[in-house]
Amino acid sequence: MSRLGKIARRTFLIGGAAIAGGVAFGVYYTKRDLPNPLLKDLADGEAAFNPFVKINADGITLITPRADLGQGAYSIQADLIAEELDIDPTQATITPGLPDPAYYNAALMAEGVPFPAYSDGFIPEIMRSVMELPAKLFQLQLTGGSSTVPDAYEKMRTAGAVARETLKEAAARRLGSPREDMRTENGHVIAPNGTRLAYTELAAEAAQIDPITDVTLRKSWSRLGKSRTRLDMVAKCTGTERYGIDVDLPGMVYAAVRANPGIGGTMERFDASQAQRMRGVRRVMEVSHGVAVIADNTWRAIKAVESIDVAWGPGPYPATTEALFAEIGKALDDEALIDNQFRDDGNVDKRLDDTAVTADYKIPYLAHAPLEPMNATVRVSDDLCEIWTGTQIPLFVRGHAADITGLDQGQIKVYVTPMGGSFGHRLEDTHVIQAVEIAKAMPGVPVKLTWSREEDMTHDYPRPGALARGRGAVRNREIEAFDLSIASSSVTASSLTRLMGSVPPGPDIQITAGAWDQPFAIPDYRVTGYRAPELVPVSSWRSVGASGNGFFHESFMDELIYAAGADPLEERLRLCHHDVSRKVLETVGEISNWNGTALAPNRGRGLAFTLSFGVPTALVTDVTQTDAGLKIDKVFAVVDSGPVLDPDNFEAQVFGGVIWGLSHAIYNELTYVDHAPEQTNYDWYEGLRLPQIPEITVRALENAEKIRGIGEPGVPPAAPSLGNAIFAATGQRLREMPFVKAIDFV
Repeated sequence: MSRLGKIARRTFLIGGAAIAGGVAFGVYYTKRDLPNPLLKDLADGEAAFNPFVKINADGITLITPRADLGQGAYSIQADLIAEELDIDPTQATITPGLPDPAYYNAALMAEGVPFPAYSDGFIPEIMRSVMELPAKLFQLQLTGGSSTVPDAYEKMRTAGAVARETLKEAAARRLGSPREDMRTENGHVIAPNGTRLAYTELAAEAAQIDPITDVTLRKSWSRLGKSRTRLDMVAKCTGTERYGIDVDLPGMVYAAVRANPGIGGTMERFDASQAQRMRGVRRVMEVSHGVAVIADNTWRAIKAVESIDVAWGPGPYPATTEALFAEIGKALDDEALIDNQFRDDGNVDKRLDDTAVTADYKIPYLAHAPLEPMNATVRVSDDLCEIWTGTQIPLFVRGHAADITGLDQGQIKVYVTPMGGSFGHRLEDTHVIQAVEIAKAMPGVPVKLTWSREEDMTHDYPRPGALARGRGAVRNREIEAFDLSIASSSVTASSLTRLMGSVPPGPDIQITAGAWDQPFAIPDYRVTGYRAPELVPVSSWRSVGASGNGFFHESFMDELIYAAGADPLEERLRLCHHDVSRKVLETVGEISNWNGTALAPNRGRGLAFTLSFGVPTALVTDVTQTDAGLKIDKVFAVVDSGPVLDPDNFEAQVFGGVIWGLSHAIYNELTYVDHAPEQTNYDWYEGLRLPQIPEITVRALENAEKIRGIGEPGVPPAAPSLGNAIFAATGQRLREMPFVKAIDFV
């Protein structure tokens, strides 16, 4: 089948839901603006120009609907609005607002089309625009996929510009001068004669004017593109930020749960007689797949629920790590389980023979393990359900709460709080479902449910374990064939089944994301994804499929380059056909002095490149083999995500991604016994300690035309750059994570 034929067929499968939705609901529905939720309860004298800006005589409110997981989402959204509105955002009220379909994430699914990010032709761009439709139809107010900035970049600047121009129109009508003669400065409209009118003073008049939507965005910026203090920095540095776990309501009671450690398994029986006698315990009750204790504080609730004698039924998947990976291994050998083959250039089978270079790779299941465990506070009455929680999926939370309580969705209020980390964990709402069940049984009483660290670890929906097999051919110091097969369970199918109850047809692009879409022109080049059966329920983990596929692709790429006797940087540059990616590779070579002085004995340098979430990222890692173990000396990171809106936060996100990737590559895994993870707390699931953190140099390039997110792209190349450096220093190839199984680190 021709390449175009393959793309057309797969595009139909992936985009079918969007196209069908457009027909079913009508083109008008999919194209029209959704109602402005701020108009529902607008008071006299208040102006709500769009879903993101509200002004009254008392002040300015900016709605920042993408969840803040510690990545600075509230701050950058506010800055985007403020840049065009011409205000200092520190003088405004910043709030995520109540969830609403108007806050759907248009950018979320754009990368889900079977075209690599560097393909910007007519058909790829049309398909990316089509993928906005399911986000709108299915009301995906969702934070994830490094999509906050791409989604907000024009949308929220436009919101600020619309408010600005409407306020100028209000001033023009009051003063009898044309709007074109008005200018703005720091929350004021300024007339040609110098008259200054505060936005708050103009709000009532602006509310009577249809918003001015024909606006031009500013080409020069006063805030964006410059380093500045994040809006939440003072609160976080002084310990005054209020997370979900800090919610405190009058008359509140506290809950803890134990659910089947084999996720999805049943609870056969329980004996809570001891728990019911413990100090502070108010009640014991069943919840989904488990049992809850309600007490007068969280510690007593946790200790009481731990004392309950419970008999669990088996989990609905193999009981051990070995059995789980046996199932994944079977999938890797079963052509009937091929999920996708988006990359199939040349004729790999004809090229490969008995002399092929081969290698097998393995990555483990991984927990999200954010510092703040899952928690939710819920109060249910006859006509209202209120929920306070940190979540990336507020509309799904609202819908599930409505199902449990029997209330209309309009009677469910979800107050999204700042979050102490997530890494994808808060794309799930099992804890909220449990909290709503408990609160429903205690009408009018606010209930705070907090998972213990052990409950959080054992009931996480982890990153799936995966296996890969590489086969390749080299000749004349060049790579000629590259064949990579990857097998894992489907993150998309697992997550959507929990959230929506069903899964759209078509392949899961995450099984091969970060591998099939790399900008290398290898003559015979194939990447195949095999869908393993549903095993442990899994979910998105920071950088999703690319988190492991970057390791598979770049480890095998490095093996082929060494087999060919070529230089890892020069060969990647020879193969790279994408100008933006080439510049990233060239720059990381320059700042790391790749072709400079030879390294001393026992030292090694490794290179890895991954294009993920549309962002080409290259890492060079320097290591030293000491008598006490391996030391990571330096990491050089070069990233191009388009225009950089906040240089300091950009650097912090890349730093965090690199450290996250290295920590998990070295130390972490979830292993299973009797259906449950053995790792239940941080003493079993550690990260790099401060003395182990290498010197990290970050360079941002801005050659890409499209703006992209930066929260995840630093993760995928971290593990392979370290693995390739270890090979250069020791001659030992590490094809399985965590690396600590094979070597010691200092």
